[in-house]
Amino acid sequence: MTTPASRPVPPVAASPLNLRGAVDLSALKQRPAPSAAGPADAGPAGSAGAPEAPGAGAAEHSARPLRVDVTEGNFQELVELSAQVPVVIALWASYSPGSGQLVDVLEDIVESYDGQLVLGAADIDVFPQLAQAFQVQAVPTAVAVVKGQPVPLFQGGAEEQQIRSLFDELLKVAAANGVTGRIGAGGPGSAEPEALPLPPLHQAAFDAIEAGHYEAAAAAYRQALNEMPSDAEAKAGLAQVELMARLQSLSGPESDDLRRLAADEPDNLDAQLGVADLDIAGGHIEDALGRIVAFIGRNFGPERETARVRLLELFDVVGTGDERVAKARQGLARVLF
Repeated sequence: MTTPASRPVPPVAASPLNLRGAVDLSALKQRPAPSAAGPADAGPAGSAGAPEAPGAGAAEHSARPLRVDVTEGNFQELVELSAQVPVVIALWASYSPGSGQLVDVLEDIVESYDGQLVLGAADIDVFPQLAQAFQVQAVPTAVAVVKGQPVPLFQGGAEEQQIRSLFDELLKVAAANGVTGRIGAGGPGSAEPEALPLPPLHQAAFDAIEAGHYEAAAAAYRQALNEMPSDAEAKAGLAQVELMARLQSLSGPESDDLRRLAADEPDNLDAQLGVADLDIAGGHIEDALGRIVAFIGRNFGPERETARVRLLELFDVVGTGDERVAKARQGLARVLF
Protein backbone atom coordinates (compact mmCIF):
# COMPACT_ATOMS: atom_id res chain seq x y z
CA MET A 1 0.00 0.00 0.00
CA THR A 2 1.13 3.49 -0.70
CA THR A 3 -0.17 6.84 0.30
CA PRO A 4 -2.02 8.68 -2.49
CA ALA A 5 0.92 10.97 -3.22
CA SER A 6 3.54 8.25 -3.32
CA ARG A 7 5.04 6.69 -6.42
CA PRO A 8 7.49 3.84 -7.02
CA VAL A 9 10.58 4.37 -4.90
CA PRO A 10 14.07 2.90 -5.12
CA PRO A 11 14.66 -0.47 -3.42
CA VAL A 12 17.26 1.15 -1.22
CA ALA A 13 18.91 -1.24 1.17
CA ALA A 14 21.01 -0.30 4.10
CA SER A 15 21.48 -3.40 6.14
CA PRO A 16 18.17 -5.09 5.37
CA LEU A 17 16.44 -1.81 4.53
CA ASN A 18 14.28 -2.45 1.51
CA LEU A 19 11.32 -0.49 0.23
CA ARG A 20 10.24 -3.36 -2.03
CA GLY A 21 9.25 -5.36 1.06
CA ALA A 22 6.19 -7.30 -0.09
CA VAL A 23 3.88 -6.97 2.84
CA ASP A 24 0.39 -5.67 2.25
CA LEU A 25 -0.70 -3.11 4.82
CA SER A 26 -3.84 -2.07 2.95
CA ALA A 27 -6.19 -4.46 4.74
CA LEU A 28 -4.95 -3.22 8.08
CA LYS A 29 -5.23 0.41 7.09
CA GLN A 30 -8.87 0.01 6.10
CA ARG A 31 -9.83 -2.00 9.18
CA PRO A 32 -12.41 -0.09 11.30
CA ALA A 33 -11.48 1.04 14.77
CA PRO A 34 -12.41 -1.50 17.46
CA SER A 35 -15.26 -0.98 19.89
CA ALA A 36 -14.60 -0.41 23.57
CA ALA A 37 -14.65 -4.16 24.12
CA GLY A 38 -12.96 -5.01 20.84
CA PRO A 39 -9.60 -6.56 20.00
CA ALA A 40 -7.53 -3.59 21.13
CA ASP A 41 -8.78 -4.08 24.68
CA ALA A 42 -8.57 -7.85 24.81
CA GLY A 43 -5.54 -9.41 26.43
CA PRO A 44 -4.01 -12.78 25.57
CA ALA A 45 -5.99 -15.90 26.34
CA GLY A 46 -6.65 -16.30 30.04
CA SER A 47 -5.80 -12.70 31.01
CA ALA A 48 -8.18 -10.11 32.38
CA GLY A 49 -7.05 -7.37 30.00
CA ALA A 50 -4.30 -6.15 27.72
CA PRO A 51 -0.82 -6.55 29.23
CA GLU A 52 0.94 -3.35 30.13
CA ALA A 53 3.30 -2.14 27.44
CA PRO A 54 7.03 -1.90 28.09
CA GLY A 55 7.80 1.37 29.83
CA ALA A 56 4.04 1.74 30.31
CA GLY A 57 2.13 4.31 32.29
CA ALA A 58 0.25 7.38 31.08
CA ALA A 59 2.63 9.77 32.82
CA GLU A 60 5.68 8.18 31.25
CA HIS A 61 4.07 8.14 27.82
CA SER A 62 3.28 11.83 28.09
CA ALA A 63 6.96 12.39 28.85
CA ARG A 64 7.82 10.24 25.84
CA PRO A 65 5.86 12.03 23.10
CA LEU A 66 7.53 10.20 20.23
CA ARG A 67 6.31 6.79 21.47
CA VAL A 68 2.86 5.51 20.48
CA ASP A 69 1.23 2.21 21.41
CA VAL A 70 -0.03 0.77 18.13
CA THR A 71 -3.65 -0.36 17.94
CA GLU A 72 -6.07 -1.14 15.15
CA GLY A 73 -7.63 2.25 15.84
CA ASN A 74 -4.49 4.36 15.33
CA PHE A 75 -2.54 2.28 12.83
CA GLN A 76 -3.95 4.18 9.86
CA GLU A 77 -2.79 7.47 11.39
CA LEU A 78 0.73 6.07 11.79
CA VAL A 79 0.80 4.89 8.18
CA GLU A 80 -0.24 8.36 7.05
CA LEU A 81 2.35 9.92 9.38
CA SER A 82 5.04 7.87 7.61
CA ALA A 83 4.71 10.22 4.64
CA GLN A 84 6.23 12.91 6.92
CA VAL A 85 8.64 11.02 9.19
CA PRO A 86 9.73 7.36 9.28
CA VAL A 87 7.69 5.34 11.77
CA VAL A 88 9.65 2.58 13.54
CA ILE A 89 7.39 -0.24 14.71
CA ALA A 90 8.62 -2.55 17.47
CA LEU A 91 6.58 -5.75 17.61
CA TRP A 92 6.74 -7.26 21.09
CA ALA A 93 4.92 -9.80 23.25
CA SER A 94 4.35 -10.16 26.98
CA TYR A 95 5.82 -13.68 26.95
CA SER A 96 9.17 -12.31 25.73
CA PRO A 97 10.87 -10.23 28.44
CA GLY A 98 13.68 -9.38 26.05
CA SER A 99 11.27 -7.75 23.65
CA GLY A 100 10.06 -5.38 26.36
CA GLN A 101 13.62 -4.39 27.13
CA LEU A 102 14.26 -3.71 23.45
CA VAL A 103 11.23 -1.41 23.21
CA ASP A 104 12.61 0.62 26.11
CA VAL A 105 16.01 0.88 24.37
CA LEU A 106 14.32 1.93 21.13
CA GLU A 107 12.42 4.64 23.00
CA ASP A 108 15.65 6.18 24.25
CA ILE A 109 17.27 6.00 20.81
CA VAL A 110 14.26 7.43 18.98
CA GLU A 111 14.11 10.32 21.49
CA SER A 112 17.74 11.17 20.69
CA TYR A 113 16.83 11.76 17.02
CA ASP A 114 14.94 14.90 18.02
CA GLY A 115 11.68 14.29 16.20
CA GLN A 116 13.07 12.74 13.01
CA LEU A 117 11.61 9.34 13.96
CA VAL A 118 8.48 8.09 15.72
CA LEU A 119 8.29 4.77 17.58
CA GLY A 120 5.20 2.60 17.57
CA ALA A 121 5.14 -0.30 20.05
CA ALA A 122 2.82 -3.10 18.91
CA ASP A 123 1.82 -5.95 21.21
CA ILE A 124 1.25 -8.87 18.84
CA ASP A 125 -1.05 -10.56 21.37
CA VAL A 126 -3.38 -7.57 21.11
CA PHE A 127 -2.84 -6.84 17.41
CA PRO A 128 -1.99 -10.22 15.80
CA GLN A 129 -3.01 -9.02 12.33
CA LEU A 130 -0.03 -6.69 12.29
CA ALA A 131 2.37 -9.55 13.00
CA GLN A 132 0.79 -11.52 10.15
CA ALA A 133 1.06 -8.58 7.77
CA PHE A 134 4.75 -8.08 8.53
CA GLN A 135 5.37 -11.86 8.40
CA VAL A 136 6.88 -11.79 11.88
CA GLN A 137 8.60 -15.05 12.77
CA ALA A 138 9.98 -14.07 16.17
CA VAL A 139 9.72 -11.34 18.75
CA PRO A 140 11.05 -8.83 19.11
CA THR A 141 10.99 -7.64 15.51
CA ALA A 142 11.62 -4.07 14.36
CA VAL A 143 10.32 -2.73 11.07
CA ALA A 144 9.77 0.76 9.74
CA VAL A 145 7.18 2.35 7.50
CA VAL A 146 8.20 5.08 5.03
CA LYS A 147 5.51 6.60 2.81
CA GLY A 148 3.30 3.64 3.62
CA GLN A 149 5.95 1.17 2.49
CA PRO A 150 7.38 -1.46 4.87
CA VAL A 151 11.13 -1.36 5.53
CA PRO A 152 12.49 -4.43 7.39
CA LEU A 153 15.02 -3.58 10.11
CA PHE A 154 15.90 -6.58 12.29
CA GLN A 155 14.56 -9.55 14.23
CA GLY A 156 15.75 -10.41 17.72
CA GLY A 157 17.98 -8.26 19.84
CA ALA A 158 20.42 -5.69 18.55
CA GLU A 159 23.17 -3.56 20.06
CA GLU A 160 22.56 0.16 20.43
CA GLN A 161 25.26 1.09 17.92
CA GLN A 162 23.80 -1.31 15.34
CA ILE A 163 20.35 0.20 15.87
CA ARG A 164 21.69 3.72 15.48
CA SER A 165 23.46 2.72 12.28
CA LEU A 166 20.22 1.26 10.93
CA PHE A 167 18.29 4.40 11.89
CA ASP A 168 20.90 6.60 10.20
CA GLU A 169 20.49 4.60 7.00
CA LEU A 170 16.70 4.64 7.41
CA LEU A 171 16.76 8.44 7.46
CA LYS A 172 18.85 8.43 4.26
CA VAL A 173 16.31 6.13 2.60
CA ALA A 174 13.51 8.40 3.81
CA ALA A 175 15.25 11.56 2.57
CA ALA A 176 15.84 9.98 -0.85
CA ASN A 177 12.08 9.48 -1.01
CA GLY A 178 11.12 12.97 0.14
CA VAL A 179 10.32 12.08 3.76
CA THR A 180 12.22 14.75 5.68
CA GLY A 181 9.81 16.00 8.35
CA ARG A 182 10.33 16.48 12.05
CA ILE A 183 7.77 15.98 14.81
CA GLY A 184 7.36 18.75 17.38
CA ALA A 185 7.91 18.34 21.11
CA GLY A 186 4.21 17.73 21.71
CA GLY A 187 4.26 14.40 19.90
CA PRO A 188 2.98 12.94 16.62
CA GLY A 189 -0.36 14.75 16.69
CA SER A 190 0.81 18.04 18.16
CA ALA A 191 2.21 20.00 15.24
CA GLU A 192 3.00 19.93 11.57
CA PRO A 193 6.45 18.46 10.92
CA GLU A 194 9.17 20.91 10.03
CA ALA A 195 10.25 20.31 6.46
CA LEU A 196 13.99 19.85 5.96
CA PRO A 197 14.79 20.68 2.32
CA LEU A 198 17.10 18.49 0.30
CA PRO A 199 20.13 20.01 -1.46
CA PRO A 200 19.06 21.16 -4.95
CA LEU A 201 20.72 18.35 -6.91
CA HIS A 202 19.42 15.75 -4.45
CA GLN A 203 15.94 17.22 -4.84
CA ALA A 204 16.31 17.07 -8.61
CA ALA A 205 17.30 13.42 -8.33
CA PHE A 206 14.31 12.68 -6.09
CA ASP A 207 11.92 14.44 -8.47
CA ALA A 208 13.32 12.38 -11.35
CA ILE A 209 12.88 9.17 -9.34
CA GLU A 210 9.27 10.13 -8.59
CA ALA A 211 8.70 10.54 -12.34
CA GLY A 212 10.44 7.25 -13.13
CA HIS A 213 13.32 8.98 -14.93
CA TYR A 214 16.22 7.05 -13.48
CA GLU A 215 18.80 8.27 -15.98
CA ALA A 216 17.98 11.87 -15.06
CA ALA A 217 18.24 11.01 -11.37
CA ALA A 218 21.62 9.38 -11.96
CA ALA A 219 22.79 12.47 -13.84
CA ALA A 220 21.80 14.71 -10.93
CA TYR A 221 23.68 12.53 -8.46
CA ARG A 222 26.75 12.48 -10.73
CA GLN A 223 26.68 16.25 -10.89
CA ALA A 224 26.46 16.40 -7.11
CA LEU A 225 29.53 14.17 -6.91
CA ASN A 226 31.37 16.32 -9.43
CA GLU A 227 30.76 19.33 -7.22
CA MET A 228 31.48 17.49 -3.97
CA PRO A 229 33.29 14.14 -4.38
CA SER A 230 32.91 13.46 -0.65
CA ASP A 231 29.08 13.55 -0.83
CA ALA A 232 28.37 10.09 0.57
CA GLU A 233 24.61 10.42 0.16
CA ALA A 234 24.98 11.29 -3.53
CA LYS A 235 27.31 8.33 -4.00
CA ALA A 236 24.82 5.97 -2.33
CA GLY A 237 21.93 7.58 -4.21
CA LEU A 238 23.69 7.04 -7.54
CA ALA A 239 24.31 3.38 -6.76
CA GLN A 240 20.70 2.96 -5.66
CA VAL A 241 19.12 4.59 -8.68
CA GLU A 242 21.37 2.66 -11.07
CA LEU A 243 20.22 -0.51 -9.33
CA MET A 244 16.60 0.57 -9.74
CA ALA A 245 17.15 1.16 -13.46
CA ARG A 246 18.66 -2.31 -13.88
CA LEU A 247 15.78 -3.92 -11.96
CA GLN A 248 13.20 -2.52 -14.38
CA SER A 249 13.97 -5.33 -16.80
CA LEU A 250 14.35 -8.04 -14.16
CA SER A 251 10.88 -9.08 -13.06
CA GLY A 252 8.47 -11.98 -13.40
CA PRO A 253 9.48 -14.72 -15.85
CA GLU A 254 12.65 -12.84 -16.80
CA SER A 255 13.98 -13.09 -13.27
CA ASP A 256 13.21 -16.83 -13.12
CA ASP A 257 15.03 -17.37 -16.42
CA LEU A 258 17.99 -15.36 -15.15
CA ARG A 259 18.27 -17.43 -11.98
CA ARG A 260 18.23 -20.64 -14.01
CA LEU A 261 20.92 -19.28 -16.31
CA ALA A 262 23.08 -18.22 -13.35
CA ALA A 263 22.75 -21.71 -11.84
CA ASP A 264 23.71 -23.37 -15.12
CA GLU A 265 26.53 -20.94 -15.96
CA PRO A 266 28.35 -19.85 -12.79
CA ASP A 267 30.93 -17.89 -14.84
CA ASN A 268 28.36 -15.94 -16.85
CA LEU A 269 29.07 -12.39 -15.65
CA ASP A 270 25.77 -10.81 -16.69
CA ALA A 271 23.72 -13.60 -15.13
CA GLN A 272 25.61 -13.49 -11.83
CA LEU A 273 25.37 -9.70 -11.56
CA GLY A 274 21.68 -9.78 -12.48
CA VAL A 275 20.83 -12.32 -9.79
CA ALA A 276 22.86 -10.32 -7.29
CA ASP A 277 20.68 -7.29 -8.10
CA LEU A 278 17.54 -9.35 -7.53
CA ASP A 279 18.87 -10.61 -4.21
CA ILE A 280 19.73 -7.10 -3.03
CA ALA A 281 16.22 -5.90 -3.92
CA GLY A 282 14.73 -8.88 -2.08
CA GLY A 283 16.79 -8.26 1.05
CA HIS A 284 19.08 -11.29 0.56
CA ILE A 285 22.19 -9.23 1.13
CA GLU A 286 24.70 -11.94 2.04
CA ASP A 287 23.66 -14.08 -0.93
CA ALA A 288 24.10 -11.17 -3.34
CA LEU A 289 27.49 -10.05 -2.08
CA GLY A 290 28.77 -13.60 -1.66
CA ARG A 291 27.75 -14.45 -5.24
CA ILE A 292 29.89 -11.66 -6.68
CA VAL A 293 32.84 -12.37 -4.38
CA ALA A 294 32.75 -16.01 -5.52
CA PHE A 295 32.67 -14.93 -9.18
CA ILE A 296 35.70 -12.69 -8.64
CA GLY A 297 37.52 -15.59 -7.04
CA ARG A 298 36.93 -17.81 -10.08
CA ASN A 299 37.67 -15.32 -12.86
CA PHE A 300 40.39 -12.97 -14.11
CA GLY A 301 40.75 -10.15 -16.60
CA PRO A 302 38.15 -7.51 -17.52
CA GLU A 303 35.18 -9.51 -16.22
CA ARG A 304 36.78 -9.75 -12.80
CA GLU A 305 37.25 -5.97 -12.68
CA THR A 306 33.68 -5.35 -13.82
CA ALA A 307 32.41 -7.59 -11.03
CA ARG A 308 34.65 -5.85 -8.48
CA VAL A 309 33.34 -2.41 -9.43
CA ARG A 310 29.73 -3.62 -9.21
CA LEU A 311 30.43 -5.12 -5.79
CA LEU A 312 31.70 -1.77 -4.51
CA GLU A 313 28.55 -0.09 -5.83
CA LEU A 314 26.38 -2.60 -3.97
CA PHE A 315 28.38 -1.88 -0.81
CA ASP A 316 27.10 1.71 -1.13
CA VAL A 317 23.54 0.49 -1.64
CA VAL A 318 23.60 -1.72 1.42
CA GLY A 319 25.53 0.73 3.59
CA THR A 320 29.27 0.70 4.16
CA GLY A 321 28.81 0.32 7.93
CA ASP A 322 26.78 -2.88 7.59
CA GLU A 323 28.43 -5.96 9.09
CA ARG A 324 27.59 -7.99 5.97
CA VAL A 325 29.49 -5.48 3.87
CA ALA A 326 32.45 -5.82 6.24
CA LYS A 327 32.29 -9.59 5.83
CA ALA A 328 32.14 -9.29 2.04
CA ARG A 329 35.11 -6.91 2.07
CA GLN A 330 37.11 -9.54 3.91
CA GLY A 331 36.06 -12.14 1.34
CA LEU A 332 37.02 -9.80 -1.49
CA ALA A 333 40.46 -9.24 0.02
CA ARG A 334 41.00 -12.99 0.26
CA VAL A 335 40.14 -13.71 -3.37
CA LEU A 336 42.10 -10.71 -4.68
CA PHE A 337 45.25 -11.18 -2.65
